[in-house]
Amino acid sequence: MTSTKDRLKAVKPTRWLRFGIVSAIYILWVVLMGNPWLLFGWLLIIDIYITAFIPWGWWKNKKGLTRTVMAWVDAIVYALVLIYFIFGFIGQQYEIPSSSLEKSLLVGDRLWVDKTVYGSRVPQTPLHFPLAQHTLPLVNTKSYIEKPQLKYHRMPGFRDIERGDIVVFNYPQGDTVALKIQNPDYYQICNELVKNGIKDPKAYIQQNPEKFGELVWRPVDRRENYVKRTIGLPGERIRIVNDTILINGKAIAEPENVQYNYLIPVNGPIAAQKWMDLGVRVEDFDQAPIQDQMTGRYYYDLPLTKAMKARVEKWPEVAGQLISESESGLLDLGGVFPYNGTYNWQRNNMGEIWIPKRGSTLHLTPANYAIYERAIRTYEGNDLQMKDGKIYINGKPQDYYTFKMDYYWMMGDNRDRSADSRYWGFVPEDHVVGSPVLIIISMDKDRKLTDGKIRWNRMFRNPNPDKKDGKW
Repeated sequence: MTSTKDRLKAVKPTRWLRFGIVSAIYILWVVLMGNPWLLFGWLLIIDIYITAFIPWGWWKNKKGLTRTVMAWVDAIVYALVLIYFIFGFIGQQYEIPSSSLEKSLLVGDRLWVDKTVYGSRVPQTPLHFPLAQHTLPLVNTKSYIEKPQLKYHRMPGFRDIERGDIVVFNYPQGDTVALKIQNPDYYQICNELVKNGIKDPKAYIQQNPEKFGELVWRPVDRRENYVKRTIGLPGERIRIVNDTILINGKAIAEPENVQYNYLIPVNGPIAAQKWMDLGVRVEDFDQAPIQDQMTGRYYYDLPLTKAMKARVEKWPEVAGQLISESESGLLDLGGVFPYNGTYNWQRNNMGEIWIPKRGSTLHLTPANYAIYERAIRTYEGNDLQMKDGKIYINGKPQDYYTFKMDYYWMMGDNRDRSADSRYWGFVPEDHVVGSPVLIIISMDKDRKLTDGKIRWNRMFRNPNPDKKDGKW
């Protein structure tokens, strides 16, 4: 057995230098993590670089298959550890799966999301496979171990979230998931079941796994990733009047490529290629136009930007004025936040809502209870109940509540086809992942490789051109 003293003497100066650099980085990381228990990990660094009591490189003296296999294992472990730290604290690639931010971001855009801009969030579920959000492919099992769960902590960032920022965040209502039906989400399903006379929707879902699938719980950082634009900031008051967004009573600017749905009267079907050349996605027009039985006229119901609308109005196939969905009166625009049905708001007309701010105190009343109950109960971890018109927080009657976190109001640019804060309310700060800074590559799933599948003009572009010089 070699003594510790002899081991220290045998360490080369270059190894001491590497040990010092790695130790400094590790200790800085522990400080930023805010968890002194992680200092015990430094003992492993000491042994790897200095004392070598654990024979880390035992396999290097072997020959044949053992050495080959262990060399691969060693490389894979190092790669996974590196990926874990890069994806966990620096940034990560995300793909846009839906059209909620069209035409600012397109389905098939692959983004590099910077996690440091608002401060890297310490993984609340530290034991997880770094290449899967919540489910391992092929084996279809959880990609994480639920325990331990760490308290929310965010490292220092470069700036706060600003209006107009495009933000990636974990889906706020993704804590409970019915695996077979995830759109609408579990809470929207429960709301519809209650409307249909089901008194205990959770029990009903659990009793019908063939329809809804298994009911599972997911921790904050293992929930689905969503991407939307920041509209309302902590402490502001937001209101929507005829699709115009008012912040503290003043209308705010819209993104240049904001889309609204329009009913387009036509003489008959329009060729698919014409819609594609305009920039409409196949899933939006890939259906026969609707026929009005009274007039016999056909209608398309499609999302268009202002520029696209101006072009369509000049088409010879269009047989009249385009009508916005919101103004048509033909569609149900309800079912928006909050779900209790007492407000009767619609997605294009919502009453004034105060967005919670960390350290700010709210006068909590039966009238605003439905707006803030999820934030107080689920996001901030309180026992909240209302009995006989009185509100109880952690068993005590309360008229006021002071929020522990900042909250945000997020919306898509494809306004009439975006599931956003209008439907599920606030986004808590502990759900924020980061902000996209670069479009790496963009693939159009509606086209072939020989027909413009790769959108070359979008590669290495700014994913948020509407926000210039920090302003929007």
